[in-house]
Amino acid sequence: MPKVRVEKKTRVHNEVVKQGIQFNTEIGQHILKNPLVVNGIIEKAAIKSTDTVLEIGPGTGNMTVKILDKAKKVIACELDPRMAAELQKRVQGTQQASKLQVIVGDVLKTELPYFDCCVANLPYQISSPFVFKLLLHRPFFRCAVLMFQREFAQRLIAKPGDKLFCRLSINTQLLARVDHLMKVGKNNFRPPPKVESSVVRIEPRNPPPPVNFKEWDGLVRVAFVRKNKTLLAGFTSKAVLEMLEKNYRIHCSVNEIMIDKEFDIKEKIRSILEENGFDKKRARTMDIDDFLELLKVFNSNGIHFA
Repeated sequence: MPKVRVEKKTRVHNEVVKQGIQFNTEIGQHILKNPLVVNGIIEKAAIKSTDTVLEIGPGTGNMTVKILDKAKKVIACELDPRMAAELQKRVQGTQQASKLQVIVGDVLKTELPYFDCCVANLPYQISSPFVFKLLLHRPFFRCAVLMFQREFAQRLIAKPGDKLFCRLSINTQLLARVDHLMKVGKNNFRPPPKVESSVVRIEPRNPPPPVNFKEWDGLVRVAFVRKNKTLLAGFTSKAVLEMLEKNYRIHCSVNEIMIDKEFDIKEKIRSILEENGFDKKRARTMDIDDFLELLKVFNSNGIHFA
């Protein structure tokens, strides 16, 4: 475990060092220390006095105490019991104490409560699963302002044709509007992480697009395994054909459709792609409408991905 960095001490950091608590970077403990960045994140979240705010990874509470001044309630989810105890001590005996609820545990394994907006300085290794946990959460929340590793943030906002455009990009943008808010240098954290960071704002699309997300994600997953290849090449690989044939036979069985003895799944996929002008398209340049149309074409021909 790394030694505690004690330069540029804050009052809270002094207390933490006094109690012998060391920051565990293995679970993403990089405490945001710059008050200007903290204030910027809170400002972009546009917190109302009636809001319940979900904060992930509050650490020693530098952001939490400022959110408590603005919100009706803060639910702070913290993995490390030592940090959770530190946060509760920090508000003990103040008017803020009754507005704070602390959940100790892994946010990916925790059922999220109702909240209006989410603010998080996330451990970067859980960025992707947390984004999708958020976007599939119901009831809908208004917005989330989240700190990510810079390249991850760039993937979230990448457009078709961009080098970083990937499955994460199109899945996120299907379900939400994503905006890059600010870059945050590594020296704004204690201890500094090895990478640069960025803050993004995610606003769920409400109502969500009328699409079965498991089907959609199955299609996109296949397409982006070889995003620079043509769809014809990607969808006719052996593993993909085996999966599609299995799903097709289940579809036919459920719907009492007879399958010809001469049936060839490869030829069926090829004809669907060619007849609809998708055979030469590549995932890296396709937008959401392209994928929605492709899924519709496949599904109407009995081809399913989930």
